[in-house]
Amino acid sequence: MLPGENPHAHAERLARSKAEAVALTGAPGDVVIGADTIVVIDNTVLGKPADKDQAAQMLRSLSGRKHTVITAVAVRRNGKTRSSVEEVDVTFRALDADEIDAYIATGEPTDKAGAYGIQGYGATIVERIDGDYFAVMGLAIVRVIALLREAGVRYRFGSPLG
Repeated sequence: MLPGENPHAHAERLARSKAEAVALTGAPGDVVIGADTIVVIDNTVLGKPADKDQAAQMLRSLSGRKHTVITAVAVRRNGKTRSSVEEVDVTFRALDADEIDAYIATGEPTDKAGAYGIQGYGATIVERIDGDYFAVMGLAIVRVIALLREAGVRYRFGSPLG
């Protein structure tokens, strides 16, 4: 995070940077989508854990508690970037040390913000979601569709975007 940057601005900056970096390699009319997801608890941003110990620490801090998942999405097309942020409250059930160790042993927490993936084994540790499930997975689909529309791209069911 940059000095003085709040979690929403942090996630949005990263999503925009990803979309803009990829757009440099394509044609101006190409549609590029970037996204970034972070987990926030007690005003602390949890990114991807560096190792198993950090994953265990993160999971212990989330155990039995509510936290916030912030997913930012950005759409770049024709030299213009549009972005938005989705915030979701997620509550974990209480986890004991053996459950945390077993979950880490699956390998799933190693590349996930907050050390869990709701779309995998992590679904078994989530007690409640207040908001967009897809944002917790890492791509706020409804926000993406709205940003695409702003960029002049209308989603067509059953057809490629265009």
